[in-house]
Amino acid sequence: MTSTPYTVADVMTTRYIAVTPDTGFKDIAAAIKRWKVTALPVVEGEGRVVGVVSEADLLPKEEFHEQRPGLIEQMRRLGDTAKAGSTRAENLMTAPAVTIRPDATLPQAARLMADRHIKRLPVVDADGTLKGVVSRSDLLKVFLRTDEELTAEIRKSVIERLFPLSHNEVTVTVTQGIATLTGSVRDDHLIPMVEHLARSVEGIVDVRCRLEARTGP
Repeated sequence: MTSTPYTVADVMTTRYIAVTPDTGFKDIAAAIKRWKVTALPVVEGEGRVVGVVSEADLLPKEEFHEQRPGLIEQMRRLGDTAKAGSTRAENLMTAPAVTIRPDATLPQAARLMADRHIKRLPVVDADGTLKGVVSRSDLLKVFLRTDEELTAEIRKSVIERLFPLSHNEVTVTVTQGIATLTGSVRDDHLIPMVEHLARSVEGIVDVRCRLEARTGP
């Protein structure tokens, strides 16, 4: 009913930095600092993503720099202690990488980030080749859409389609991303659907549906 949902391809960053499995520790740290990111995709061959190396993967080297962990702690934290002694991306990275496809919707990307507790996702095609990177901040780009743009989309994609004969009797206003719908409609059974569809428009923060059933002719 509404326009095509935004996808990861619409908001992802296509100018990105990646490292290879043999990239050294200091080069990884320097790239993270220079590009102001928290993690980097690790690629091989023609750009196939094989892992991700993050700040968290580098920290064990500093954590265990002054004092080696005891035997019990080594057994409990095998992964971290192994990374503390590693010098190249192939031994530091988390693999397999958590990735997402360009045609995934923004809610799908947001849920994946939340479920896996990560801030950035490599975007890959069907062959696993890196096409971009999407971050939490990229997902918020839809909330930069103007109130005028959101108003026009709700009116065209929701109101005019649900009420083709009486859409002029419905007023749509959007302020700071909050949509307010007022007016009276004959097909009052559609009011819940109107609110649901308006809320699904990318960039809408909230919906205040004040539509009423029309009384009389």
